[in-house]
Amino acid sequence: MDNYSLQKPLNMAPTGIATFAKSDLATDIYHLNADVAVLGAPFDLAIQGRTGCRLGPRGIRLGSTRFTYKKGGTYDSERKQYYMDARRWHVVDCGDVDYIPGDLKGTMANLESAVSIIQKQGALPVVLGGDCAVDFPVLQGLEGIGNFDIVHIDAHLDWTKPLDGQKFFNGSPMRNAAGLPYVGRILHLGVRGIGSSGPDDFEEAREHGDQIYSCRDVRRLGIDRILKEFGLAKQFVVCFDIDAMDAVYAPATGSPMFGGFNYDEAVDILEAIGSSSDLKGIVMTEVAPPFDDIGGTTGYLAARLISDLLGFAMKRKEALR
Repeated sequence: MDNYSLQKPLNMAPTGIATFAKSDLATDIYHLNADVAVLGAPFDLAIQGRTGCRLGPRGIRLGSTRFTYKKGGTYDSERKQYYMDARRWHVVDCGDVDYIPGDLKGTMANLESAVSIIQKQGALPVVLGGDCAVDFPVLQGLEGIGNFDIVHIDAHLDWTKPLDGQKFFNGSPMRNAAGLPYVGRILHLGVRGIGSSGPDDFEEAREHGDQIYSCRDVRRLGIDRILKEFGLAKQFVVCFDIDAMDAVYAPATGSPMFGGFNYDEAVDILEAIGSSSDLKGIVMTEVAPPFDDIGGTTGYLAARLISDLLGFAMKRKEALR
């Protein structure tokens, strides 16, 4: 014991508090001094399918402890680049937004306020859901950044009309977002199979200026052509539902769907969008750890995709400086 020292802890995955990528814990959301702020939204009050994604933030964070952001960055041997250099980019974890049992609107208001606080300090918010309904209050909280497009990566269109007067549920966030005056067009990627939206929903989305592509479309056309045809705005936000991934890779979600993206396809999409415009926010939704295997595959996949997108977006910022 005489030789035991805490002067230079190794900070390995099984040790310490499970913050996102072992990043610093921010206990005061009003004083972040950060480039990226991770925020948990542990809500599944608005889910239609199987519940469990209120535990998504914990599952994603636990999976993310398998990597860290270190000085010099992490080397990608395929791209021959270092990403997320801790000397350039300070990432913090703000913990979770307060969840009010049974109060959907109050809980969503808490999330909107927290995202707004983060955005006003110039940090890029990364929100860990939660069901897809959390997309909308996050987008409301980003009003201060000005006009932006949305890249919506999801098996479903999320454009469903209100159900018996209820408009804030996990099938409607993109319809709701389209009504925000600062939201431009929405690029939907991965939409496929049987979903909650009907032909009129697809028609209304296209009338809004949205473009909709299935996984097969993306494979056939290629993401570069799709982005060229869409013309992504200078600023954009990514709303990523983990069920965009094939159910083989992401079984732990409310609505697992076959025919989805594999990891390499998803990373190619994230590299293309992250390198093309200014990323202003990320929302990762529908990870439901109770349905994951013992290794937490889906939670780790979500964490890895978030980190990949951050790496591409921050590399673009480095090149512009």
